[in-house]
Amino acid sequence: MAAITYRKSGVNIELADKLVDHIQKKAPAIGGFAGLFPLDINGDGPYQLVACTDGVGTKLKLAFLLNRHETIGIDLVAMCVNDLITCGAKPLIFLDYYATGKLDLKRSKRILSGIMEGCRQGRSVLLGGETAEMPGFYQKGEYDLAGFSVGIVKQKELIDGTKIFPGDLILGLRSSGPHSNGFSLIRQVFKGPALKKWASKLITPTRIYVDQIMKLKEGLRSKGQIILGLSHITGGGIVENVPRVLPKGCRAVFRTGAWTVPPVFHEIQRRGRVPDEDMWRTFNMGIGMVIVIRPNSLLVAQKLLPEATLIGEIVKGKNEVELR
Repeated sequence: MAAITYRKSGVNIELADKLVDHIQKKAPAIGGFAGLFPLDINGDGPYQLVACTDGVGTKLKLAFLLNRHETIGIDLVAMCVNDLITCGAKPLIFLDYYATGKLDLKRSKRILSGIMEGCRQGRSVLLGGETAEMPGFYQKGEYDLAGFSVGIVKQKELIDGTKIFPGDLILGLRSSGPHSNGFSLIRQVFKGPALKKWASKLITPTRIYVDQIMKLKEGLRSKGQIILGLSHITGGGIVENVPRVLPKGCRAVFRTGAWTVPPVFHEIQRRGRVPDEDMWRTFNMGIGMVIVIRPNSLLVAQKLLPEATLIGEIVKGKNEVELR
């Protein structure tokens, strides 16, 4: 079997990056993991309204194949709220877009139950949405999902990475598996009996980190300390996502032996003969959220979040990630 890469499975990350660069030039307000818009509420100082949108990607194909629709809504909310909180925002509301060729009420209720559970975990109110029935547009039994998350953050509490300096520390919060990224490649690797064997690990919903990050943010603030940067590890992996929060002159060094990469990633690489570079640029490899803090915040942070693992540090250098 020839080696499988994300590019060979049909996903061109480099081309997507070029499109993002083009969009940001045309709409300068777009940036980071979520967009911000200044807002003043009741004269109580400057606030920023925060919004983002996302979908579930081709993980939906797995839901179709396995007839598992109860948790895909959790993935939908997770992909949005995890982006939202990277700037320190508190999630407020969520809206969904659900489109299908022919409405199946029983299946739709299963999907909605997942969205509701995701909103519960993401501390968001499901404010509305759109259900679109479009005969002839989707294949029988298939549907698409998109989500929209809105939150708020005080300007003085904004987390934007600008306060990161060499010497700062990197913590990681574990993922529950591939989350909702890399499934175009995964579906090339797992077929037939192999898919059924690994189904539970692959369909496991994306972790929602709202409670953990809010607890850490408030706990550090009570000690006069702050979170310096947050990176949600989605498509592009640690290698592509962490530089999005690094200021000029800072490089993030990750100690890859500091955490255990879940077996499912080793199995993906073994079955598909996927090169190391592609694995790290496609999957989260066991880390779903990256946190940057000052060295003197380490003990407080780990007391607040015992699962937070020290996995690297910031050094002087080019704006990129180094894996050691």
